[in-house]
Amino acid sequence: MGRKIALIAALLGSCTIISGCDQISRIGSGQAEVKNTAYPEQVFWGDTHLHTANSVDAFGMGNRLDPETALRFARGEEVESTTGTKAKLARPLDFLVIADHAEGLGSTKALYDAPSFLVTDPTLRRWRDLMHQGPRQSLQATTEILAARGRNDLPPGLNDPVKGAERTHKIWNDSLKAVERYNEPGKFTAFFGFEYTLMQGGNNLHRNVIFRDGIDRVSQVDPLDPTTELWPDRLWDYMDSYEKKTGGKVLAIPHNGNLSNGLMWMLTDPQGAPLTAAYARRRALREPVAEITQIKGDSESHPFLSPNDEYAGYGTLGWDKNNLLNNQPTKSSDYAGSYVREALKRGLLIERQTGVNPYRFGVIGSTDSHTSLATADDNNYFGKHSGVEPGRSRTTDTFAPGVPLERVGRMNWQTLASGYAAVWATSNTREAIWDALMRREVYGTTGPRMTVRVFGGWDFTEKDLSGDWVKAGYSRGVPMGGELKPGGKGRPSFIISALKDPLDGNLDRVQVIKGWVDAAGKAHEKVIDVVWSDMARRKLVNGKVPAVGDTVDVQRATFRNTIGAPSLATVWTDPEFDPKQRAFYYVRVLQIPTPTWMAYDRAKYGLRLPPEIPMKHQERAYTSAIWYSPA
Repeated sequence: MGRKIALIAALLGSCTIISGCDQISRIGSGQAEVKNTAYPEQVFWGDTHLHTANSVDAFGMGNRLDPETALRFARGEEVESTTGTKAKLARPLDFLVIADHAEGLGSTKALYDAPSFLVTDPTLRRWRDLMHQGPRQSLQATTEILAARGRNDLPPGLNDPVKGAERTHKIWNDSLKAVERYNEPGKFTAFFGFEYTLMQGGNNLHRNVIFRDGIDRVSQVDPLDPTTELWPDRLWDYMDSYEKKTGGKVLAIPHNGNLSNGLMWMLTDPQGAPLTAAYARRRALREPVAEITQIKGDSESHPFLSPNDEYAGYGTLGWDKNNLLNNQPTKSSDYAGSYVREALKRGLLIERQTGVNPYRFGVIGSTDSHTSLATADDNNYFGKHSGVEPGRSRTTDTFAPGVPLERVGRMNWQTLASGYAAVWATSNTREAIWDALMRREVYGTTGPRMTVRVFGGWDFTEKDLSGDWVKAGYSRGVPMGGELKPGGKGRPSFIISALKDPLDGNLDRVQVIKGWVDAAGKAHEKVIDVVWSDMARRKLVNGKVPAVGDTVDVQRATFRNTIGAPSLATVWTDPEFDPKQRAFYYVRVLQIPTPTWMAYDRAKYGLRLPPEIPMKHQERAYTSAIWYSPA
């Protein structure tokens, strides 16, 4: 009898522990045993921030693709977009997090599907009718719905807590089953997650919540609705409760802070008081990683904050004037709390005062696409939402005579085809990738899949690059995201290696960005070019590396890899190291100039675009930092 039970259990696999498992039919082998390597040997690529038709705004803006389609696309299958265009990635992703908005989950679809005669509220009737009239009208309705939600002023039909909770529970569990079907350890990782869309009157304080666990644990909870909340504390309570209830694990990833009007990484607590060690410790534990790049621009730094950094401000055009809902203009004093580099510096200052650094986080990129399509390649970009999928109209229809360019197109030409999360993990599994996020051994790119590794230690030399430098990095140092312990002899040294994306542009240069706090308690930063292509010819001029050149043919939207380098590597030692000063070091890798997605559209559709629209750019990668704290 025991052997028969064991045989049945083996045939059922994990279905013996999954609630409702009879409804789950896995894609592929699914349950093959995956062995973890001794240390991370491979970088895995994914998107931790994708929306499907289940999101209130995505559906309202025209998206009709469900989670299953999103998963199929990410795995490399060809699908049909909402507007009927065939869509396929040149290379599949390794992992995906579907992060649909928790609040109003499926509500716009429910309104859209409702028979007109049953919708008696005039405002709801108007929104329903607009969504049936076409993409532009649907976008208008969605904008009004989001504004009303931000004011906590939704009509009862969209704000019924009982019906809303029932709808959320059903859609959430249907989505969980789809995600579980497509999770195939060793081949493709599908995570459970949702977006906690915290927004103070339009200021972006969103978080993506990602579970480490399987459906047996995650199905015990529903997503948390943040509609009435102002700060992330309740989310952290929810995470505490989940872990206590299920024995599972969960983390949160703050979105691009560039639209938070200074609220994402503050120097104070929500009440304006100095941060306590307990509050700082809790935030650091719950939010180990932050988005540094996505469709809505970069959050690395801003020229106002980093005037001596000629490459600061990538992707900020149009996004640094206002908050997310365009209803609270951004002041220059807001920038410091909105950008990652300044947040890292603030973390050092807070640690100096409290002994705890709340902003010791790693960085990733992700798309925040609302099309169900995780595309971050300029030549295969499907836009922020389904109303601006590829076609002649998506670039040209945003311009109006006499309207300044900076006031139009924020969900169109000013978006970036960005970005992706790169994770150094011991296997392609939920557990290994989630653990890598927790230890911050991750980096973000604006789309290209550059392979970047950084190790910090006390005795690395150029000789290490001729041997097994990865093994040396782990045995004698710490990887990106790690902490250099005090007590080492001499100055810290860093093994840095960058390989180009084989399908994209060569590399221009590798830079180290250092931040530190001096004895007077003042934060500083410095950008150092440490290795670059054609170093014999490109000599430093006034301490700066000359431009790499430009091979972009704007008319044809092409470029040639006749400049730059396929790989760059070095061992760099900080000549200005002071063992008494707190510091961080992260790496930025720049490609040679390549066409923007607008240039590809211009060439494909024969468009005439204003000269202010950028036709080329230098895409990049940002690594998580390595920190040093004195004893």
